Amino acid sequence: MYWRTAPVLKHWLAHNNETSRDVTSSSVRPRVLREYDLRAFEDAVRAGAVAGVMPAYNLVNGRPNHVSPYLREHLRTWTGQDLLVCSDAGAPSNLVDSGHYFDTHEEATAAALRAGVDSFTDHGTDGSQITARLHKALAQGLLTESDIDTAVRRQLSVRFGLGEFDPADDPHADTGAFDTPEHRSLAREAAEQAVVLLKNDGVLPLAHDTRIAVVGLLADECKLDWYSGTLLHRSTPLEGLYERFGAERVEFTEGVDRVRLRTRAGTFLRVPPAADAPDEVRGAEGALDPALLAGRTDLPPLTTGATGTELALIDWGGGVLTLRAPDGRYLSVADDGFVRASADQPGGWVVQETFRLEPHAGGHLLRHIGTGRHVRVAADGVKVAPAGETAAPEVFELITDERGEDAVARVADAADVVLVVAGNDPHIGGRETEDRTTLALPAQQERLLRAARAANPNTVLVLVSAYPYAVPVAGLPAALWTAHGGQAAGTALARVLAGDVSPAGRLPQTWYASDADLPDLLDYDVIGARQTYLYFEGTPLFPFGHGLSYASFSYAGLSAGAADDSVRVSFTVTNTGDITADEVAQLYTRALDPSAVRPRRELLAHRRVTLAPGQRAELAFDVPLSAFAFWDVARDGWRREPGPYELLAGASSEDIRLRRTLALDGEPARPRAVLDRGLDAAGFDEQSGAALVDRTKESGDAVTPVDGGSAELLYRDCDFGAGAREVTVQVSGRGEVELLAGGDSAPVTLTLGAPGTGPYAYTSLRARIAVAGVRDVRLRLRGPLRLAHVGFSG
Repeated sequence: MYWRTAPVLKHWLAHNNETSRDVTSSSVRPRVLREYDLRAFEDAVRAGAVAGVMPAYNLVNGRPNHVSPYLREHLRTWTGQDLLVCSDAGAPSNLVDSGHYFDTHEEATAAALRAGVDSFTDHGTDGSQITARLHKALAQGLLTESDIDTAVRRQLSVRFGLGEFDPADDPHADTGAFDTPEHRSLAREAAEQAVVLLKNDGVLPLAHDTRIAVVGLLADECKLDWYSGTLLHRSTPLEGLYERFGAERVEFTEGVDRVRLRTRAGTFLRVPPAADAPDEVRGAEGALDPALLAGRTDLPPLTTGATGTELALIDWGGGVLTLRAPDGRYLSVADDGFVRASADQPGGWVVQETFRLEPHAGGHLLRHIGTGRHVRVAADGVKVAPAGETAAPEVFELITDERGEDAVARVADAADVVLVVAGNDPHIGGRETEDRTTLALPAQQERLLRAARAANPNTVLVLVSAYPYAVPVAGLPAALWTAHGGQAAGTALARVLAGDVSPAGRLPQTWYASDADLPDLLDYDVIGARQTYLYFEGTPLFPFGHGLSYASFSYAGLSAGAADDSVRVSFTVTNTGDITADEVAQLYTRALDPSAVRPRRELLAHRRVTLAPGQRAELAFDVPLSAFAFWDVARDGWRREPGPYELLAGASSEDIRLRRTLALDGEPARPRAVLDRGLDAAGFDEQSGAALVDRTKESGDAVTPVDGGSAELLYRDCDFGAGAREVTVQVSGRGEVELLAGGDSAPVTLTLGAPGTGPYAYTSLRARIAVAGVRDVRLRLRGPLRLAHVGFSG
């Protein structure tokens, strides 16, 4: 097989926080690991759709992903091809420098290579340090030549697959077509299919003669996301609407606050003219790495003057601001410290175009976020204060020449329909290195939405964002969402708004109604925290799989039957509307009488079909019986429970149109054979206050109380047979383990006094017990200890 490009999945594994991402550990119980986190990768790997995987910076159960045994135990068992595992940038060094997981870089590099990392991205383009570490590790006996050969083979296999060594046989070698009409059509189709109609009370689609007011911070933007290339073509929502409805029917205002900044001396910040400066576009040289995008120094720095320059102030939330000059350039700080109107867009690994206004002495200090320093006015221009400088920063008075809400109200009042285009800039907040702090829209954008709604009840919210929001849609007649959709995003959006295309995008995640619905940032236990559409018991703002259409569809004739190793499910979908449209039919299941916590419903399959008015399609799905199984911690394996399962077909996880119950055979639950196997600490049914950590650096899990406090673990249906007389716990650290086996048995406490030589120095503690029959076992842990295993003997 030859690749045209070699796709690599990222990031492996259980990685969803940016805060302290190189040192935080995701505590992932066995069921969540098997049923949720690994599953996100498994199907794509088994299908042969990827060439490799990139581990994440974080740790899982106390062990860095770059030395995880899961690469070998799971990932490489899913395929016979030589998958390439390439490190994230700087992660190999993090194993020592920030994570302190290993004492030396030679140990760390060897451990990562043995675990299955084949390509090391570290120290930029300088490969000498990694190769030196490999040489030393080999000399110290930490690696074998065979270990290195394996990694080299995997790298070469991908390069062979790309036709690098045999271009004459590569079917893609002569592919020279670029930016063809077919390519542009595909870009538009992809953007059209991504639009999700969240709500519609009948205001959409828009008639061809509608007078439209377009407002909002994203209305005339086509944002690039992280690691994007440079767009050959660009279509903003405003441009798409001009093209589709005619510029004479579209009125636009951005809705930004127009401000000037007055100094203590009474002068104003001023953007000097730069008529002879080349019009450079950030990233135009093809630098995909945002770390390589540097600020310009060929433009004159800001000065002060009697009238100054009116700036567009945009609040992106959390007090993070950008300031834009009338020519469209953003204020930015380059390496020399001067403030210039020089950036066409915010960007870079450390964004140099964001500021904060900090109240001070009756005015405001202007802090540049990228450097963390305040802005001052000097004789040679406006600059950020050098490090260590003691001179007082400038205190500015913020003069508002026009509020964004006032501009919005003016254009909204005269329109038939108002489109408020809101969302995020992918480089500011909720991006790599920065977690979001709220689901709410930034306050400035909420004010614009309220102003538009107050001026015109026919206000439609168009969200263009990289993530969900908890948006106030109750008083709006319609709302849509799309991501940053590339070169045809604006054209596609306009065609959907006009009804040229009926929307059929679906939400790939639950949209929660408020921040209160979310767990702690580092809580990865979707079962215990009842998170995602699988377990969430609250009322979402919009459910997983949600998306409306301009047509209507009926579902009928759900049938299901089990045969051999699969379940055959079929039903019909009919377009009962008056336009041709796509429908995304979804099939879910839930266990009706489970012995453990199971999903409220779980997606089994989905299919997108295009139907003309009155047209009907019969959809059939062959669902493997394995899809009905769950990871049974009592037996440490997959198990399909016998009993009734409900099959649900519909248009989303909550919009269920058809139901049918099907009885499946399977393996009944059995008590835990604790006299034979004991209890692996990580195999609990429920827990509170506990975190999973590494049992050893190489493999295995242990359990510890969070922050050395107390924790409780529950193990259901433990079979002690005729009786157990002794309990043995394997622990390290210091603290107490209390065992309660229910019934009339007395609690037993085992105490570990002085800690051993490290977290992996386990001690076996024994105590007499008297327990018989099938009991639930509770373990209470106190103190900074690690529990690996509990054994019982008669």
